[in-house]
Amino acid sequence: MNTVKTKLRKDYFGAGPGPLPGPVLEQISKDAAEYGDLNLSVLEISHRSPAYEQIQERAKERLRRLLDIPDTHDVLFLQGGASLQFAMIPMNFLQEGRTGAYVLTGQWSEKAYDEAGRVGKVRVAASSKEVGYRSIPSLSADIASPDDAYVHITSNETIVGSQWRTFPETSAPLVADMSSDILSRPIPVQNFHLIYAGAQKNLGPAGVTVVIVRKDWVESLSTSGVPKILQYATHLKNDSKYNTPPVFAVHAVERVLAWVEEEGGVQEMERRAKVKADLVYAAIDDSDGFYQGVVDPESRSQMNVTFRLASKELETAFLNEAKEAGLSGLSGHRSVGGFRASLYNAVEVSSCERLAEFMRAFQKKH
Repeated sequence: MNTVKTKLRKDYFGAGPGPLPGPVLEQISKDAAEYGDLNLSVLEISHRSPAYEQIQERAKERLRRLLDIPDTHDVLFLQGGASLQFAMIPMNFLQEGRTGAYVLTGQWSEKAYDEAGRVGKVRVAASSKEVGYRSIPSLSADIASPDDAYVHITSNETIVGSQWRTFPETSAPLVADMSSDILSRPIPVQNFHLIYAGAQKNLGPAGVTVVIVRKDWVESLSTSGVPKILQYATHLKNDSKYNTPPVFAVHAVERVLAWVEEEGGVQEMERRAKVKADLVYAAIDDSDGFYQGVVDPESRSQMNVTFRLASKELETAFLNEAKEAGLSGLSGHRSVGGFRASLYNAVEVSSCERLAEFMRAFQKKH
């Protein structure tokens, strides 16, 4: 086990930024001191240099291979996180007389919906808010209306801990925030007009946002009233270098993508995700109610496992004893409390085994 991994990654379950794979941390640490034979840090190289051109192109090609991205779509490396995408999407695609349709499954989809409402007309196409977002809405038919510019979903809700198992089919362009589960499973990219993801869960460090967008959708709309830097067309035309890109963050993403390829691709990440989630959910389900899962079983996330205990005293004891056992990052989101174990790609199966063992030992003790 390398020293970077030992010091920084031992049994960490934080919701984001998530852990990076040990080999990636080791490599980018070296590159931060000196990159290749340039006698420069990767933090110092120009975004116009051949070195960065190669980094970005490798990242794009690796992502295309891993997600089987068709030629109809292009890949962008932007900034501002998913939160900026909440505004950019309606600014670019929510034309006069059209409506943005949003499926509400938790706080992140709510934020996207609220931001779009500042730009234009929006509607709630479906929602599980009335049941406390414990489930993903069951959609048996096309939820799009003729006036809808797009239908927006959040594929995985990190706060409540729910996840779309299958994606809806709509007659309107489908848009998805996949910030917290991209690269954890194969996805039918061809069915989406736009996918966006903040990097800081499965892709890399905070500071870069990956956008996968259909080129003809961008080309079909007029965005003359939108500031140039907020137009997708601007970034497509300038190959993500209209303004200075986050060079180091893109480099780290490229190294993470290389690691995923070496480990067996998204199919292997999906297999591991199920193993890890099953370990923790079993500790919940076999506890006879000692641990209380937040989300209905059919909608449970494989990235963010959420649960509660019966009292504040027990929850405080759980966190304290977990910390003593070397398990960190387990506090639930401040808005919902309880616990959240985030099982992103770089979290190892052995960490989930130790968490499950601790949960059973804690139950027995208390």
